[in-house]
Amino acid sequence: MRKTISILGCGWLGAELGKKLMSKGYIVKGSTGTAGRYNELEFSGIQPFYIRIKPESVVIDYFSFFNTDVLVIAIPPKRVENISDIFPGQMGQIIKLIRQLKIPKVLFISSTSVYEATNSVVREGEEGNTEKPSGQAILKAEKMLQEEEGLQTTIVRFGGLIGANRNPARFLAGKQNVPGNVPVNLIHRMDCVNIMTDIIEKDIWGEVLNAVSPEHPTKKEFYTKASEVTELPAPGFVETPVKYKIINSDKLIQRLGYTFKYPSPMDYLKELQEWAYRI
Repeated sequence: MRKTISILGCGWLGAELGKKLMSKGYIVKGSTGTAGRYNELEFSGIQPFYIRIKPESVVIDYFSFFNTDVLVIAIPPKRVENISDIFPGQMGQIIKLIRQLKIPKVLFISSTSVYEATNSVVREGEEGNTEKPSGQAILKAEKMLQEEEGLQTTIVRFGGLIGANRNPARFLAGKQNVPGNVPVNLIHRMDCVNIMTDIIEKDIWGEVLNAVSPEHPTKKEFYTKASEVTELPAPGFVETPVKYKIINSDKLIQRLGYTFKYPSPMDYLKELQEWAYRI
């Protein structure tokens, strides 16, 4: 019998996961809060649903979205005031529906923002002291899912997303006084999709996994090269020391037996450069 996967938050990352799962024979449902995106999902073959999650309620067209074997939650916290309260409120609404519809498994897309910058390598289990409101919000949401009785949850903490139509150079183009000796924690969308697919197909539940490319060039190395290959103004870097963190993904590599398609973020820039030469 074909399994059903519902992706709550079928955007730049979620829609790509949906396409991959469909190619493997899964039935895929995807949610969006915008009309334009609804049509895009329908055109791609993903069953579209209109859903908006609020801290106090859920706006939804059809509750059949939550009739699923696995729910993928891919809705990052917004950069708004009181997000450390708003996002857990949204998660509470989702959990109510998980209970009502008896969803057995959840894959929660988290973030490495849960980690504090300690000038060291950080691993799963070393989170909790982040000063970022978004990181605090995500940690609260993670805990709520982990503590839900009868629910099998795996949490994947992705680093900064690169790949596809995202030009990383535009984030720092022309900016000055940017600390350059900070290691980056990035991951390509293709690796994200492959990792999520592996978790679902291999039935990896009850885990917390970091997902970041194993190699960590400095911000100066990465964004200087990104500016060069995309012909955008390079940032002005300074040697000012700032706190950093290096996210370790060894647990994911061992648990999934995973080999990164892009072991270094620099591999993506080589691809961009080759593409530029062809046009």
